[in-house]
Amino acid sequence: MQSERLERALQDGLWALPEGRTAVYRPRIGDDLSALPKERVVVLTGFKPDHDHFAALGYAVEPAAPYAAALVCLPRARAHARSLLAEASAAVVPGGSVVFDGQKTDGVEAIIKELRGLVALGEVLSKAHGKLASFPAGPELAHWSGQESQIEDGFVTLPGVFSADAADRGSMLLASLLPAKLGPKVVDLGAGWGYLSRQILARDGVKRLDLVEAERDALDCARRNVDDPRAQFHWADALKFRPESLVETVVMNPPFHTTRTAEPTLGLAFIAAARKMMAPDGVLYMVANRHLPYDDALEAAFLTVEQIGADSAFRVMRAAKPRRKS
Repeated sequence: MQSERLERALQDGLWALPEGRTAVYRPRIGDDLSALPKERVVVLTGFKPDHDHFAALGYAVEPAAPYAAALVCLPRARAHARSLLAEASAAVVPGGSVVFDGQKTDGVEAIIKELRGLVALGEVLSKAHGKLASFPAGPELAHWSGQESQIEDGFVTLPGVFSADAADRGSMLLASLLPAKLGPKVVDLGAGWGYLSRQILARDGVKRLDLVEAERDALDCARRNVDDPRAQFHWADALKFRPESLVETVVMNPPFHTTRTAEPTLGLAFIAAARKMMAPDGVLYMVANRHLPYDDALEAAFLTVEQIGADSAFRVMRAAKPRRKS
């Protein structure tokens, strides 16, 4: 979200902020909400780092519908954007303003085009390579509400979760290369909706599996997809999570972008986090895009590192015996 568009909309009267609570859906770390009265804002996001960030700034973060108005920060995935708009429209009092903001590169123009035939769309503000507009809350978008999908092998997913249509290629490659036996305590770091976790629990030797996932919707899916008493579910920032005790195995397919641009620092941070939670004889199994520069970080974090498989897009690394650092 661009604060310039929000400030301009308020200054020019395109959005007359009402009394009462305003829900802000899916702001990200770095988004500036200071144009809104903090004491009347409720930040709603299922992404744990963003949730914790805004809570630390003093924003209310627990749902408190109905709302007098809502601001939806549109995500890139269209199905997710639609479901958020439907959710906001249902949570705001009838006729209250539902404002949405998004970048052109993230598909805001396509959403605007769809909305024109469904709601009374107000004036569209264009600024800073994005657009902001509003419409009155009502039942018109009920059919956009996020509906769960059941995909191959009975997995349940929701709009907006990573790889909602099928298990991603990297995770399938990693699963095919996991050994027949794993350590007794395992962490699936960035577990998503549970594809890898189910594969892990099918291996011998596993007595406990911690599923760590920052996206609440994905973790809710994982709770349904992984029905096993050995599984423990954690809505947590993978970079800050610490297990109850050091673990023998970490399995991960770390994210490498939060926008359209690749950000290898995310994967590097996952490697550092994995090292800290592992026992001295621990083993990491990691899949990543072939072009990402993780080799030096793995060598610095583990005593032994080897590639155990690859295809044209991904490679799977096995790293053992984490180095102890201060």
